[in-house]
Amino acid sequence: MIVRSFDELENTERHVRAASGTWESKRIVLARERVGFSLHETVLYAGTETSMWYAHHVEAVVCTAGEAELTDHETGLTHTILPGTMYLLDRHERHTLKVKRDFRCLCVFNPPVTGREDHDANGVYPLLTEPGAA
Repeated sequence: MIVRSFDELENTERHVRAASGTWESKRIVLARERVGFSLHETVLYAGTETSMWYAHHVEAVVCTAGEAELTDHETGLTHTILPGTMYLLDRHERHTLKVKRDFRCLCVFNPPVTGREDHDANGVYPLLTEPGAA
């Protein structure tokens, strides 16, 4: 059994800050735990806009605080995301989050991330694996 608090992850290798300066994420469960998914608590900052495309991952996001506008680049549809709203990127949709108020969310990734990922120029996380993983 693993038990972790957000506080104990503060300023550790599991507390990742984006090179873009638009978000930070506490990586609660990672690929090294070998449970088939990763779990993150992420904050995107008010007044920022982040374009993403998880070409190699499926992501589910649950907003727990704040407000953002989610635009699906595939359809052009825009959704207001508020606390208690979930979105699932089940088809690897290119999307942009325009953050109105600091946006706090819980995210689940499959396949799991290693904790070393950051978005590249296309908004993609590389597909990294843990040493010795099958």
